[in-house]
Amino acid sequence: MKSHSIRIKDIAEKAGVSTGTVDRVLHNRGKVAPEVESRVLQILKELNYEPNMIARALGSNKTYRIAALLPDPSFDPYWQAPKEGVESAQSSLKQYGLTVAQYLFNPYDIRAYLEKADEVTQSRPDGIFLSPIFYRETMPLFDRWQEQQIPYVLFNTHIAEANALSYVGQDSYQSGLLAGKLIHYGQPETCTILVAHIDEDTSNAAHLLNKEQGFRDYYNQNGLNDQYKIAVVNLNRSDPASFNGKLEQVFGQNPDLQSIYVTTSRAYDIAAWLDQKGINDIKLVGYDLLPQNLDDLNTGRISFLINQNPGGQGYYGIHQLADHLVFKKPVAKLRYLPLDVVTKENAAYYIRAELDGVPTL
Repeated sequence: MKSHSIRIKDIAEKAGVSTGTVDRVLHNRGKVAPEVESRVLQILKELNYEPNMIARALGSNKTYRIAALLPDPSFDPYWQAPKEGVESAQSSLKQYGLTVAQYLFNPYDIRAYLEKADEVTQSRPDGIFLSPIFYRETMPLFDRWQEQQIPYVLFNTHIAEANALSYVGQDSYQSGLLAGKLIHYGQPETCTILVAHIDEDTSNAAHLLNKEQGFRDYYNQNGLNDQYKIAVVNLNRSDPASFNGKLEQVFGQNPDLQSIYVTTSRAYDIAAWLDQKGINDIKLVGYDLLPQNLDDLNTGRISFLINQNPGGQGYYGIHQLADHLVFKKPVAKLRYLPLDVVTKENAAYYIRAELDGVPTL
């Protein structure tokens, strides 16, 4: 007998009890004699009975409060897409009693992050969704939330030791390997390649270190270290003089520089600098479908973009919490999203999907 055709009445008759007794066993409410409960549970197991959790959630008056600790997109437009993904998921799940409160913080201010994180903790939500962009400051938060038995889902930045319910996003290491391969295609036999980190403290940003390591390992694993020199620069847009000066220095010290890998969503800033300097023979690879990046992709200043699907990260991350809290489903510890390589020839597909509100998989 298939589970979807089994009625509570069928179980009651087989167990020799009332339907009310079966209901109490199923919902763990009310008193049931231990031997009766054991008999009902055994029959449920024999019949492979699975309650309809969606119907149960629809009929329940219970609410589930999710706290989303998100970088404020007014400081960095990259975070607009995950914010919209969260809002789309909330809209689709509100009928099941799930609500999402957003706690927005300045992604360049650790104090602002900790203040909002403390507000999240004090609110005692049923679940938490966040991007742990500040590694050192976030680890103690995990300890507190575990003590309070609050499940949390991470996105954008995977921290293996976080003991999170789930991580949703890209495999940063693999995306670095992919970037290495994209850069390598069509390269001269020997040249310098630049890895550029922008607006990030790499010592406190695990995902960027993983990207850089993956990039380096592409050349290590393919025996290319003797042919290609990899230089690294950390840039900060808040200091334009330093930003420009560091790039001038790198190009001055490496006249054979042919390619640049930008580990963040800000490849357009490098493209603008190259355009200003009249340098048009550099292969540039970066991340994310921001309008500025897409403009440079279409003009050829950017060769490839790796789409991290930030909207999908927000959407599927909230659904991971809903599956755990509302529908009582097992949740995968890792939900990696595809590594999409976007060129000017296929960019329109991804733009249409975003406009339609469809998270790409």
